[in-house]
Amino acid sequence: TNPGFVVRITQAGLDYAHQQGIAVLEKELAHLKLPDISGDFRLRHVAKVHYEISRLDLRSFHLPYSRISLVPNVGLQVSISNAFAEMDGNWRVKMYFIRDHGSFDLKVENVYIKISLKLGSDASGKPTIDTSDCSTRISKVWVHFSGKFGWLYNLFRDAIESRFRKILESKVCENVVSSVRSELQPYARTLPVTARIDAMAGIDYSLVAPPTATAQSLDVGLKGEFFSLARRSAVPFPPLALAFPPDHDRMVYFGASSYFFNTAGFAYHAAGALVFEIADSTIPKGVDFHLNTTTFSAFIPQLEKMYPDMPMKLRLSTPSAPFLNVGPGGLSLRPVVDMQAYAILPNASLAPLFLLGVVSNVSAVIDVKSGHIVGSLKVGRIKLSLKHSDVGTFQVRMLQSIMNIFASNILVPRFNARLDQGFPLPLPDRIQLSNILVRFHQNFLLLGADVHYQPR
Repeated sequence: TNPGFVVRITQAGLDYAHQQGIAVLEKELAHLKLPDISGDFRLRHVAKVHYEISRLDLRSFHLPYSRISLVPNVGLQVSISNAFAEMDGNWRVKMYFIRDHGSFDLKVENVYIKISLKLGSDASGKPTIDTSDCSTRISKVWVHFSGKFGWLYNLFRDAIESRFRKILESKVCENVVSSVRSELQPYARTLPVTARIDAMAGIDYSLVAPPTATAQSLDVGLKGEFFSLARRSAVPFPPLALAFPPDHDRMVYFGASSYFFNTAGFAYHAAGALVFEIADSTIPKGVDFHLNTTTFSAFIPQLEKMYPDMPMKLRLSTPSAPFLNVGPGGLSLRPVVDMQAYAILPNASLAPLFLLGVVSNVSAVIDVKSGHIVGSLKVGRIKLSLKHSDVGTFQVRMLQSIMNIFASNILVPRFNARLDQGFPLPLPDRIQLSNILVRFHQNFLLLGADVHYQPR
């Protein structure tokens, strides 16, 4: 199944994420716990020297040079070079009657670490990330012992340095694996796979497949489907493939397909949210217009005889979900609306008056605000047709000015107030977007942005 929504992370975006991740890893490695070391060393086939190394304290671990690379069809690879660390600890030796102890300093230089990251998704559609491989190579370990028997320490320095090298190479990768599972994996899972929008609808952002690495980017295909909270039903149209342009100026791109937008109309229609009632009390102040039979009798004279000076109610509904088109020229739709007019009788019951078909071209302006897709609608020329009348025939075009008042002063402001709240983009925790780019392509909207991560 094609995704309805695609997230593309470019090399610039990966580089930024890599900077944040390396800072975390550097802190984690600085708390590396190393075991005590003890052993025996035979001196000139005569004396046996017993040594103990304890209370190892890693003062710092620096990762000055590193990079992240895309491995097509596999995942990501992080390469760290020329890393270095410093630690200190206590030592103790015993040979015949000679016993001594003291402290030491240890420096580790030219540390090379290579980490392969495997990307996937679980049964719930959340992203997963784990280390598929890790290797560490240390070129230089230097130990300086403090004490009066310098010649003795030098005899087993090589053995100590060799053991430190092996222990560190093993412990670094253990720590990397642990950090990915305790830090990176939980953070990746903060990507919302469902987002509640309001009391009626939500968005399904679950992954339809594991993320795909190419030579230029990491692409994540999401379901991108609105659904009714009351009753979720199958969408009667499929998502189309998105032909992403080769844009890589921003850190991240979002491709919202026409499927994504049209499932919104489908979900809200299924939830009964696309039904609006207009009464005189809902007309904004300042609009010199009253919704009653006296006003309409100027266009439909028979109303004055049948229902003299009675308040009216209009009920607008869509026979089917509105279908939205996305193309290089922008975003547009041509909704078909039924408008049923009623007279409100003295006993509060409703008397049907007439049913109009209302058609208009509607265009939309799209933007991104606070991690949400926001928009506003602009209504073009309205076309009316009489579907049924309980008050005799009349000239529908005479109602054109009234419908323009309803559209511009009531319906469009109501829609735009909702659209200004927006729909959330699939973003993990503590991510802010900036430098927003909005472009329209055939069958999808492309949003580009740079990313800023806010630590806790």
